[in-house]
Amino acid sequence: MNLPTTKRLLSLDVFRGMTIAGMILVNNPGSWEFIYPPLAHAAWHGWTPTDLVFPFFLFIVGVSIVFALAPPLEKGISQRQLTQKVMIRGAKLFGLGLLLAAYPFVVFEPELALKDFGKLRIMGVLQRIALCYVFASLLFIHVKTKYLDWISVACLLLYWLVMTVIPVPEYGAGMIDSPEGNFASYTDRILIGKDHLWAGADRMRDPEGLLSTMTALVNTLLGIRVGLIIRNKTLDDTQKLVQIFSQGVGLVIVGYMWDWFFPINKSIWTSSYALFTSGQAMCGLAMCYCLIDVKGYKKWSFPFEVYGVNALIVFVMSGLLAKTLAFIKIAESPEKSIAAGGWFYKNVCLQLFETYNASLLYALVWISFWFLVLWLMYRKGIFVKV
Repeated sequence: MNLPTTKRLLSLDVFRGMTIAGMILVNNPGSWEFIYPPLAHAAWHGWTPTDLVFPFFLFIVGVSIVFALAPPLEKGISQRQLTQKVMIRGAKLFGLGLLLAAYPFVVFEPELALKDFGKLRIMGVLQRIALCYVFASLLFIHVKTKYLDWISVACLLLYWLVMTVIPVPEYGAGMIDSPEGNFASYTDRILIGKDHLWAGADRMRDPEGLLSTMTALVNTLLGIRVGLIIRNKTLDDTQKLVQIFSQGVGLVIVGYMWDWFFPINKSIWTSSYALFTSGQAMCGLAMCYCLIDVKGYKKWSFPFEVYGVNALIVFVMSGLLAKTLAFIKIAESPEKSIAAGGWFYKNVCLQLFETYNASLLYALVWISFWFLVLWLMYRKGIFVKV
C-alpha cells in the first residue's frame, strides 16, 4: 500500500496520542515524592523515558508541518498567506502557554489578591512548541528543503560551540555540569530576566529557555525530513520504512557518541540530546507507520488516536484542571484543609495502594478521565484546532 499524499496519516495521530498521553501521565502523579524512576526526568545529564516525551512532540510538529503546508504550497497558495497563518497560529500557541503560566490569576494566601504578574514565567512547553513551529514552518515555506539539514547541522554545532567555549562570568567556559553556570542558563538570565524564569530552579535557569530552543528546533526540522520521506511518491512503503528507521538508528548512535563530549541533557537540550531523541522518535514513528498505515493493524491504536486528534486541547485543559484542583481546598478539620487533588490521592489512592503505586494510580485515573472526555468529543466529531 502506497499512502496517497492527501490521506490523513493515522500513525502520526496515534504517535502523537501516545506522546501526549505520556506527557500527561508524567505531569500528574499523586505525589511528586513518590515517582518511579522511569516516570521522572533525569536529574541533570542522562535520560529516562520521561525525557523522550517533549522532543517526540516537537518531532511530531515537524512531520505535521509537511502535511499541513506542502499541499497548499503545491496548489500555489502564496508564501505570504501561509506565513501569516503560521505567525497567527504561533502567537495563539504562545498565548496559551502564557495563560497556563498565569493561571490561576489570583492567590488566596495570606489574603485574596491578584497574582504578581511581574514574575510571570515567559517560557514554557507551549511557548517552546510555538517558537519551534514558527521557525520550522517559515524555513519550510521560504527555504529549499535540501538546505534544512544544513541548518540543523549549523544549529547543533553552533550550540555546542557557544556552550563549551564562551566563558560565563564568575563560572568560566564549558560549565555544562553546572545547572546555573552553563552558558544557556546565563543567557536566559540576561535575555529573559530572573523574575521570568522557571521558579523550580530558584529562577536561575529555565528548561525551556531561549538559547536551547536552537537545538530543540532541530527535533522539529528532523520531523520535517521524515514528513518529506513519507510524502515522497517515488518511494514505496518498504523504502520509506528502511530510510526512516535506518536514519533513526544512525541518529541514536551519533547522539550517543556525541554524549561522550557533550552529554545528553534535556534541561539544556544539548546537541547530543536533540539527535538522540530525534532518532528514537524516527524509530517510534516508523514502527507505528508500519503497523497502522502499511499492515493495517489499527484496533490497538484507537485510544491513542482519540488522544492524538485533540492533543492540544487535552494538554491545556489538563493543566488548567490540575491547577484548579490545587487551589480548591477541602476541610479535613476546623484548622486544616487539603487541596482537592491531594484529598483524592490521600483518601482514595492511598487507601488502595502504598505510596509509589498510589501515586501512579492517581496519574492513571487522570489519564482515564481525560480519555473519556476525549472519546465523547471524538464521537461527536469535535476536534479543537488552534
